[in-house]
Amino acid sequence: MTKPLNVLFITADQWRGDCLSALDHPVVKTPNLDALGEDGMMFTRHYANAVPCAPSRASLHTGLYLQNHRACTNGTPLDARHTNWALEAEKIGYDRVLIGYTDTANDPRELQDDSPWLRTYEGPLPGIRPIAMMGTWPGPWADYLKDKGYPLPEDLRQTFGLRDEGPDYEHGRASPKPLVYPAEDNDTAYQVDRCMEYMGKTQDPFIMHLSLLRPHPPWVASEPYASMYDPESLPGYIRAETPGEEGAIHPWLEHQLEHRHYLAPDNDKKQRRMKAVYYGLMTEVDYQIGRLIAFLKESGQYDNTLIIFTSDHGEQMGDHWLIGKTGYFDGSYHIPLIIRDPRAGETRGTRIDAFTENVDIMPTLLSSIGAPVPPHCDGRSLGPVLESGSVPRDWRTEAHWEYDFRDPADDKAEQRLGITLHQCTMNVIRSEKYKYVHFTNLPPLFFDLQKDPDELMNRANDPDYLPLVLEFAQKMLSWRMAHDEATLTHVTLTDDGPVERAAQR
Repeated sequence: MTKPLNVLFITADQWRGDCLSALDHPVVKTPNLDALGEDGMMFTRHYANAVPCAPSRASLHTGLYLQNHRACTNGTPLDARHTNWALEAEKIGYDRVLIGYTDTANDPRELQDDSPWLRTYEGPLPGIRPIAMMGTWPGPWADYLKDKGYPLPEDLRQTFGLRDEGPDYEHGRASPKPLVYPAEDNDTAYQVDRCMEYMGKTQDPFIMHLSLLRPHPPWVASEPYASMYDPESLPGYIRAETPGEEGAIHPWLEHQLEHRHYLAPDNDKKQRRMKAVYYGLMTEVDYQIGRLIAFLKESGQYDNTLIIFTSDHGEQMGDHWLIGKTGYFDGSYHIPLIIRDPRAGETRGTRIDAFTENVDIMPTLLSSIGAPVPPHCDGRSLGPVLESGSVPRDWRTEAHWEYDFRDPADDKAEQRLGITLHQCTMNVIRSEKYKYVHFTNLPPLFFDLQKDPDELMNRANDPDYLPLVLEFAQKMLSWRMAHDEATLTHVTLTDDGPVERAAQR
């Protein structure tokens, strides 16, 4: 009898897709992820389907676009009717464990009135078994630090950024002082230690979801990562000369740049320090993934473990004068994807330049362990790609994502832009050459990525581009129509009972 395949499913939070040394990033070093790509497959045009964390992870775990799962933003509950990879893997006997977080706001209709999960969007994904759950709340890591005699802040949420006295940088996101906890005991090391502890003991087939916080803010790192990269040697920014010039391209962007939460520091020294620590945290995550891979090899599990590494979204890091993840820019949506399937042969080391999306992860994971893929899934399994080293002829030629910027607790966007709560949305379709951004009740954007890769010139009203604008508007409409919710669409009741037909999206 063939031994069931185990899965190590790793997500790093807020990792830009261009930040891998294997993809010729000029600064950041990721030797272990580079090596994993050489022993597996690297997908160079992989995109998140939504931002921020919760809607993006809902797509990642359910295989559904935002238009179907409707977990629009952090705090929007994920409807309990939606299945996910954990619930499906449970049906065939897998242990589905979590170290970290999934940012799932659970369906309040399924909870008791006194449930603590009604007061946070950092609940566990249905069907998963948390063994060390920690998001913005350090949970078991704080207990570990206390047992070792380390200091803890009064507000435990500050544990991730605790440092010696020193000046704060913009919005508390970065500090010139390192984290007070050494690298061997910080949050990333703690999570990886717990992961190895579990994998060293379990006898059951498992899917380990290791969800790392870093390189998400606060951008405060342990040494040597805090000072690993020289802020003065870092590349510059992709942006217009001033925030005002940047915002003039579109009313939504002008509004976004008015918000301190998203506006990058206008002090270059502060911005460079943020970027240096951001890169340092990436190299730290890379080091810890190297520890995991070494453990799998030493314990004889490497050749029976499917490894997936990706992120929930990217980070603007000063590009277009923005910080965080937002809008329509590649910096927020282009993310890494590396998959190492131990059953692969000659395809190892292949790079796939076709467009892949986070909705593809759920069907890929399920098909890899022999579990049925729900027919209404919006994503497509990458299993055939891992096996053949190329995408099928009918593969997508664009990436798609959505951004829902509504806020039920704040109507600033509606007042500023003259739109309603339901109109606080945008959809993006991005091909190799062009990008089209459609707003529900605002003017569109269109970029010629061949001539304007930095997305600084809107061509939506340029007469020379009107045929292309129309073509991409039609593509977007067709895409949304083809991906309408389809849980029961392909089921019909007959004299012989229900008949269901699987259909490729």
